[in-house]
Amino acid sequence: MPHAATLALITAYYNAFNAGDAQAMLALLADDVRHDINQGAPEHGKPAFAAFMADMQRAYAERLTDIVIIATPDGTRAAAEYVVHGQYLTTQPGLPEASGQRYLLPGGAFFTIAQGKITRVTNYYNLEDWLTQVRS
Repeated sequence: MPHAATLALITAYYNAFNAGDAQAMLALLADDVRHDINQGAPEHGKPAFAAFMADMQRAYAERLTDIVIIATPDGTRAAAEYVVHGQYLTTQPGLPEASGQRYLLPGGAFFTIAQGKITRVTNYYNLEDWLTQVRS
C-alpha cells in the first residue's frame, strides 16, 4: 500500500472516530485486527473491537484534535499523535466515579497496514494524567 494511501486510511479512521461512527471505523479494519489497549490486554477481531468501541461511546464523549499522522515509505506502518478532548460520562470498573468530568489528554497510536486494511491498532496515553484530571 503506498504511503499516501496509508495516510488517507488513518485520516479516515480518525475522521470516523470524531464523527462517532464506529461502523465506518470497523470498515477500515481487517477481520482479524489486533487491538492493543492502553493498560490492558490485546484483543483480536472486529467483534472485540466493536464491543470495545460501544463501551467507550457509552462511557466517554471524546474528540481528537491536533492529529499528526506519519507513515513509512512502503505504507505498512503508521503512527499518530493527537490531543483528546473528553468527558467522562459513565463509571468504568476500577476507575473513579464518573460525573461528567472533562479532560484534555495527549495520546498516540501505532498502526500496521496490510491489503488496504488496518491490522493492528496500539493506543497509548498517560493513565495517571487522566486519573489526576478526573479526580480533581
